[in-house]
Amino acid sequence: MAEMVSPSTGALEGLRVIDFTQMLAGPFCTQMLADHGADVIKVEPLAGDGTRRFGPFHPEDSVRLFGGYFQSVNRNKRSLALDLKMSAARDIVLRLIDGADVVVENFRSGVMERLGLSYEELQARNPRLVYAAIRGFGDPRTGESPKVDWPAYDVVAQAMGGIMGVTGPDATSPLKVGPGVGDVIPAMMSAFGILAAVYRTQRTGHGQFVDVAMVDAVLAVCERLVYQHSYLGVVAHPEGNAHPLLCPFGMFPATDGHVTVACPIESFWADLCRIMGRPDLVTDARFATNAARVANSAETLRLVTEFTSRHSKQELVARLGGQIPFGPVYDAADIFADEHFRLRDMIVEVEQPGCPVPVAIAGVPVRLSATPGGVRRRAPLLGEHGAAVLAGLGIDAGTIERWRAAKVIVTTQTGAEE
Repeated sequence: MAEMVSPSTGALEGLRVIDFTQMLAGPFCTQMLADHGADVIKVEPLAGDGTRRFGPFHPEDSVRLFGGYFQSVNRNKRSLALDLKMSAARDIVLRLIDGADVVVENFRSGVMERLGLSYEELQARNPRLVYAAIRGFGDPRTGESPKVDWPAYDVVAQAMGGIMGVTGPDATSPLKVGPGVGDVIPAMMSAFGILAAVYRTQRTGHGQFVDVAMVDAVLAVCERLVYQHSYLGVVAHPEGNAHPLLCPFGMFPATDGHVTVACPIESFWADLCRIMGRPDLVTDARFATNAARVANSAETLRLVTEFTSRHSKQELVARLGGQIPFGPVYDAADIFADEHFRLRDMIVEVEQPGCPVPVAIAGVPVRLSATPGGVRRRAPLLGEHGAAVLAGLGIDAGTIERWRAAKVIVTTQTGAEE
């Protein structure tokens, strides 16, 4: 089960991140940093991050030490398993903090304080420390909220942040977005906030607290519903697969599925009309401008649907691909088959402990020309790097073994005491 590590590094090489996160939002954030070279030390309880026990598990996985959920958002990290309720474990964390640049956690407000690891305590020890927290409704340090103590998951952030209320087939049917955007959007914004704070620390020598509320982050990407309400008094609602301000701009049927077409500007509309065999529509006053097409959206969408519904997705790819903004609606099989994703390393094979064949996870979308980053190692086994991390702190092998026997730490390859 020895991990395979690629020698490539990234732009964040030398940045040390102590990661107390779990589930999706926090781990996705720290994985973004790890993908670009940061040394992310994932501090887990002795039982491990709960998502280690989530599926799916590969049918040939003989040990089930973690499944696809954990593998997908914890690659490139090192694992240190501690019982933070024990004073020796807290002392280990404090020694880690001395050499750290960043701490990230996504516990409910007050948890780190009860452990004696609050922002104030850690920054007093290391004034350069950037401390980031991801919570459902934020942290009182940056702004009060009557909901600060409310727990939240992705679905809550989607609902209260506004994205669910503008997604769905019709005005009365709000719909959860498929991917966990209530977690992933806050994760991405937290990674941005962390790097902004690190940049300032490098110039001033002082760290700071970075706070991202999940509901705030989701609202920020729903910016259209805010200005629509402010400018026009409109309460946005689900509008199916069309756009309220651009036309045509949405999803259309094919004989074997669906495709997307986006032609709000006149040059693309003219190209679409030519391909549809309807050049007369270009000069028709009802469709000559985007504003006119929005005003006559039902008829505009009918005309485009009439064309797309006569052809298969592949026929539409041949006619529209590269000519106008267009794409077929893909499922996972389509994505795995498309050469674009293979050539850009967006489907990456990694080792799965206990499995005789590799598994695939999504790759790194942010590509830097000189320091590309990438997937260097699979997700860690529980406590897999504990001995190495502690040795790096100057802790001798005898002490490490005593702590292991006293259940302060887990350092075995399997994550279970032998």
